Amino acid sequence: MPDPLNARLKTMIVQTLRLEDVDPASIKDDEPLIGAGLSIDSIDALELVVALEKEFGIKIKSSEEARAALSSVSGLAAFIRARADPLRLPPL
Repeated sequence: MPDPLNARLKTMIVQTLRLEDVDPASIKDDEPLIGAGLSIDSIDALELVVALEKEFGIKIKSSEEARAALSSVSGLAAFIRARADPLRLPPL
């Protein structure tokens, strides 16, 4: 069964970055988000960080932390699970 947080993150990525030609389900959980993969640049990363902070009530404190958090959908999910209030996460 797919991870509901991963699915939510994929949808958020597509919506936040207005990736009209990308189906959220086509994003691989371990695909790099920055550079290769979806080719998210620094402006896209900033937009996504702001959306994630609002959605999950987390704080990404530096560009290094953002780069680590945005390594992949799975990496992002692990980062959020470690920092977010469980009530703000989709149920498993």
